Amino acid sequence: MCPVSTTSLKLPEEVKLQAMTAAKDMGITPHAFMVEAIKQASTNAELRRLFIEDSNNARNEVLKDDKVYESDKVFKHLKARIGNKKSTLKASNW
Repeated sequence: MCPVSTTSLKLPEEVKLQAMTAAKDMGITPHAFMVEAIKQASTNAELRRLFIEDSNNARNEVLKDDKVYESDKVFKHLKARIGNKKSTLKASNW
């Protein structure tokens, strides 16, 4: 088990009541609800950071290589492959 530290949160009364109500509805303590909410928020923040990083890397690759795949051709290629048909996909200039 990971070491546990104490953190104090100052919540507006409305937010506290919402958390308490949601926790009660879920059959968990308000503490457990808040821990899970913070965990989900931090996971989502990391996923968002990775998405932006991947997007920037893809953009930089397009700018460097000047090659892209046209969406309509990608969809046709995927439909063909799903139907077990041969299909090639070629990049075109930006």
